[in-house]
Amino acid sequence: MDKRYKHLNGEERGVILAEHRRGASLGAIGLLLGRSASTIGRELGRGRPEGNQARPYCPQLGADRYRVLRKRCGRRRKLVEGGWLHDFVRGKLIHRRWSPEQIACRLKSMYPDDPTRQISHALTGRVSHSDIPRGGRSMPRSTRSRKAASRPR
Repeated sequence: MDKRYKHLNGEERGVILAEHRRGASLGAIGLLLGRSASTIGRELGRGRPEGNQARPYCPQLGADRYRVLRKRCGRRRKLVEGGWLHDFVRGKLIHRRWSPEQIACRLKSMYPDDPTRQISHALTGRVSHSDIPRGGRSMPRSTRSRKAASRPR
Protein backbone atom coordinates (compact mmCIF):
# COMPACT_ATOMS: atom_id res chain seq x y z
CA MET A 1 0.00 0.00 0.00
CA ASP A 2 1.33 3.45 -0.94
CA LYS A 3 2.12 5.50 2.16
CA ARG A 4 1.55 8.88 0.45
CA TYR A 5 -2.01 10.12 0.71
CA LYS A 6 -3.82 10.70 -2.57
CA HIS A 7 -7.30 12.12 -2.81
CA LEU A 8 -10.10 9.92 -4.02
CA ASN A 9 -11.03 10.38 -7.65
CA GLY A 10 -14.32 9.77 -9.45
CA GLU A 11 -13.40 6.26 -10.52
CA GLU A 12 -12.58 5.22 -6.96
CA ARG A 13 -15.84 6.72 -5.72
CA GLY A 14 -17.67 4.63 -8.35
CA VAL A 15 -15.93 1.46 -7.09
CA ILE A 16 -16.91 2.37 -3.52
CA LEU A 17 -20.54 2.77 -4.64
CA ALA A 18 -20.61 -0.56 -6.50
CA GLU A 19 -18.85 -2.54 -3.78
CA HIS A 20 -20.91 -0.98 -0.99
CA ARG A 21 -24.16 -1.84 -2.80
CA ARG A 22 -22.86 -5.36 -3.22
CA GLY A 23 -22.43 -5.58 0.55
CA ALA A 24 -18.63 -5.62 0.79
CA SER A 25 -17.03 -4.57 4.07
CA LEU A 26 -15.01 -1.36 4.47
CA GLY A 27 -11.82 -3.38 4.80
CA ALA A 28 -12.55 -5.33 1.60
CA ILE A 29 -13.25 -2.14 -0.35
CA GLY A 30 -10.11 -0.55 1.07
CA LEU A 31 -8.01 -3.57 0.13
CA LEU A 32 -9.42 -3.48 -3.40
CA LEU A 33 -8.52 0.21 -3.80
CA GLY A 34 -5.30 0.13 -1.81
CA ARG A 35 -6.80 2.47 0.80
CA SER A 36 -7.40 2.35 4.50
CA ALA A 37 -10.81 1.18 5.74
CA SER A 38 -11.15 4.49 7.62
CA THR A 39 -10.79 6.39 4.32
CA ILE A 40 -13.65 4.34 2.86
CA GLY A 41 -15.75 4.94 5.99
CA ARG A 42 -15.19 8.71 5.86
CA GLU A 43 -16.11 8.78 2.18
CA LEU A 44 -19.31 6.82 2.81
CA GLY A 45 -20.18 9.27 5.59
CA ARG A 46 -19.55 12.25 3.32
CA GLY A 47 -21.69 10.81 0.55
CA ARG A 48 -24.85 10.28 2.59
CA PRO A 49 -27.49 12.99 2.93
CA GLU A 50 -27.25 14.79 6.30
CA GLY A 51 -30.85 14.45 7.40
CA ASN A 52 -31.46 10.92 6.15
CA GLN A 53 -28.75 8.39 7.02
CA ALA A 54 -30.88 5.56 5.63
CA ARG A 55 -30.37 6.80 2.04
CA PRO A 56 -27.55 5.11 0.13
CA TYR A 57 -24.12 6.54 -0.66
CA CYS A 58 -23.99 9.07 -3.51
CA PRO A 59 -20.53 9.59 -5.09
CA GLN A 60 -21.45 13.02 -6.45
CA LEU A 61 -22.55 14.22 -3.02
CA GLY A 62 -19.33 12.85 -1.51
CA ALA A 63 -17.22 14.68 -4.08
CA ASP A 64 -19.15 17.93 -3.58
CA ARG A 65 -18.77 17.78 0.21
CA TYR A 66 -15.09 16.98 -0.18
CA ARG A 67 -14.57 20.11 -2.29
CA VAL A 68 -16.44 22.29 0.20
CA LEU A 69 -14.42 20.96 3.13
CA ARG A 70 -11.18 21.28 1.19
CA LYS A 71 -11.74 24.99 0.65
CA ARG A 72 -12.01 25.54 4.40
CA CYS A 73 -8.82 23.69 5.36
CA GLY A 74 -5.39 25.25 5.61
CA ARG A 75 -3.85 28.07 7.54
CA ARG A 76 -5.82 31.26 7.93
CA ARG A 77 -4.09 34.48 6.95
CA LYS A 78 -3.62 37.07 9.65
CA LEU A 79 -2.99 40.11 7.48
CA VAL A 80 -6.10 40.27 5.35
CA GLU A 81 -6.44 43.58 3.56
CA GLY A 82 -9.20 45.59 5.23
CA GLY A 83 -8.96 43.61 8.47
CA TRP A 84 -8.27 45.29 11.80
CA LEU A 85 -4.73 43.89 12.04
CA HIS A 86 -3.83 45.09 8.54
CA ASP A 87 -5.16 48.55 9.32
CA PHE A 88 -3.29 48.64 12.66
CA VAL A 89 0.02 47.63 11.07
CA ARG A 90 -0.43 49.98 8.12
CA GLY A 91 -1.26 52.89 10.39
CA LYS A 92 1.75 52.36 12.62
CA LEU A 93 4.16 51.51 9.81
CA ILE A 94 3.33 54.21 7.31
CA HIS A 95 1.62 57.00 9.21
CA ARG A 96 3.38 56.78 12.60
CA ARG A 97 6.76 55.69 11.15
CA TRP A 98 7.16 52.79 13.56
CA SER A 99 9.67 50.08 12.79
CA PRO A 100 8.42 46.53 12.15
CA GLU A 101 10.02 45.45 15.44
CA GLN A 102 8.11 48.12 17.36
CA ILE A 103 4.80 47.00 15.85
CA ALA A 104 5.46 43.33 16.63
CA CYS A 105 6.48 44.19 20.19
CA ARG A 106 3.42 46.40 20.76
CA LEU A 107 1.03 43.70 19.54
CA LYS A 108 2.73 41.15 21.78
CA SER A 109 2.36 43.43 24.81
CA MET A 110 -1.26 44.31 23.97
CA TYR A 111 -2.35 40.68 23.44
CA PRO A 112 0.08 38.45 25.38
CA ASP A 113 -2.27 35.44 25.50
CA ASP A 114 -3.68 35.63 21.98
CA PRO A 115 -1.26 34.51 19.23
CA THR A 116 -3.87 35.21 16.55
CA ARG A 117 -3.43 38.94 17.26
CA GLN A 118 0.38 38.86 17.08
CA ILE A 119 2.64 38.95 14.03
CA SER A 120 6.36 38.81 13.44
CA HIS A 121 8.31 41.86 12.35
CA ALA A 122 8.99 40.16 9.00
CA LEU A 123 5.28 39.95 8.25
CA THR A 124 4.84 43.72 8.47
CA GLY A 125 6.78 44.04 5.20
CA ARG A 126 3.83 42.53 3.38
CA VAL A 127 1.68 45.48 4.38
CA SER A 128 4.16 48.10 3.23
CA HIS A 129 4.93 46.36 -0.06
CA SER A 130 1.25 45.91 -0.89
CA ASP A 131 0.56 49.62 -0.35
CA ILE A 132 3.17 50.86 -2.80
CA PRO A 133 1.89 51.99 -6.20
CA ARG A 134 3.35 50.25 -9.25
CA GLY A 135 6.60 51.75 -10.48
CA GLY A 136 7.44 53.16 -7.05
CA ARG A 137 10.40 52.47 -4.80
CA SER A 138 10.64 49.25 -2.84
CA MET A 139 9.73 50.87 0.52
CA PRO A 140 7.94 54.12 1.37
CA ARG A 141 10.13 56.92 2.67
CA SER A 142 8.14 57.21 5.86
CA THR A 143 9.13 53.78 7.18
CA ARG A 144 12.21 53.26 9.26
CA SER A 145 14.55 50.34 9.02
CA ARG A 146 17.37 48.92 11.06
CA LYS A 147 19.98 49.69 8.40
CA ALA A 148 21.67 53.04 8.29
CA ALA A 149 20.96 55.14 5.22
CA SER A 150 23.71 54.96 2.62
CA ARG A 151 25.70 58.11 2.04
CA PRO A 152 25.88 59.66 -1.41
CA ARG A 153 29.34 59.42 -2.99
